[in-house]
Amino acid sequence: MRLTLHTDYALRMLIYAATRPDRSCTVSDVAEAYGLSRNHLLKVAQTLREHGFIETVRGRSGGIRLEREAETIGIGALVRLIEEDLSLVECMQAQGGHCVISPCCELKGMFSEALGAWLAVLDKYTLADIVRNRRHLGFLLGIETMAA
Repeated sequence: MRLTLHTDYALRMLIYAATRPDRSCTVSDVAEAYGLSRNHLLKVAQTLREHGFIETVRGRSGGIRLEREAETIGIGALVRLIEEDLSLVECMQAQGGHCVISPCCELKGMFSEALGAWLAVLDKYTLADIVRNRRHLGFLLGIETMAA
């Protein structure tokens, strides 16, 4: 299974915001910390806002911050919302694809089972689990120093 860059960047943006839950950040802050395209992250921020993961404030002191507590943001649910197509093979697509052996092939069932297991693992985790080491993440992202 491979996530789209959109989902990958959404996770990164949420991780960045969760490392500093008491302060807003900007899309430019996130782009600089990860070395990512600001323009692409603007689209990601829009998606996250539309789904209620972050809130955005315009203006001079604006920015983004988590809309909900990190403990309530399930990774499996996030992936299901952001990923446009979780079809691992053509026959798993809504229209069924064009493979001539689809009517009797067992592969679709195997991949469906594998996808279900993969999502079940992601369902066990929240954003809070990812940022449990908030201080070290903050250091790596250039948000905090590691002074003892």
